[in-house]
Amino acid sequence: MATAHFRFYAELNNFLAPSHRQRTFGHPLSRDATVKHMIEALGVPHTEVELICVNGVPVDFSHRLQDGERVSVYPAFSSIDIHPSVRLRPEMAAPGRFIADAHLGQLAKSLRMLGFDVLYRNDYSDAEVARIAAEEGRAVLTRDRDLLIRKEIVRGCYLHAVDVETQMAEVIVRFKLAPHVRAFSRCLTCNGELRAVDKQEVAHRVPHHSRQFYEHFFECAGCAQVYWEGSHVARMRTRVARMLRNAGVD
Repeated sequence: MATAHFRFYAELNNFLAPSHRQRTFGHPLSRDATVKHMIEALGVPHTEVELICVNGVPVDFSHRLQDGERVSVYPAFSSIDIHPSVRLRPEMAAPGRFIADAHLGQLAKSLRMLGFDVLYRNDYSDAEVARIAAEEGRAVLTRDRDLLIRKEIVRGCYLHAVDVETQMAEVIVRFKLAPHVRAFSRCLTCNGELRAVDKQEVAHRVPHHSRQFYEHFFECAGCAQVYWEGSHVARMRTRVARMLRNAGVD
């Protein structure tokens, strides 16, 4: 049977069987197998792969493997720009457009706090997530690698961390989001964009003490929820600064 030799780098090893990690190993090839098929058969979602070299030459997912070929598989690079000619997928048209799976509600809210467009419902099925991601050009955020293997999904991110703060750092670094942060520009509840409104326009929907002490108000274009710069905003600004610092942003 035809066999190719694989080497996976950095965090991609987390998806492999222990006997395959941090080393070159041979693996039998399925008949007429593409490199994408073999990478996913070994447990690595295609969304986590940024560069594939076969015998030292960059290839795309459709490359059909031959007996004896040596395959090097690399994850997304945070500090190295890949030349467009070797990219496995096109650049995102609009940075920071995501859909989070049903288990990542806190991450979705945290990303919205930074101004990013994140769809989330706690009853999304995997099929719905994949369909919406494909239709709207969104990147999928999940800790379910089986979801990322779905062929409809072009971009995604497997969150290796469990705690939200570290997950935030992963997403910010992975998608180079730091220049696009617009904190407090989205509704944390529904993801709608916020617009400044005159105090009198929303006074009847604001508690009396808030009308007395605050002058700047905002309304969600999606659900009409009213926000104002109360004392909690200082705490939120501190959290935003911490999230960016954790991602290595000064």
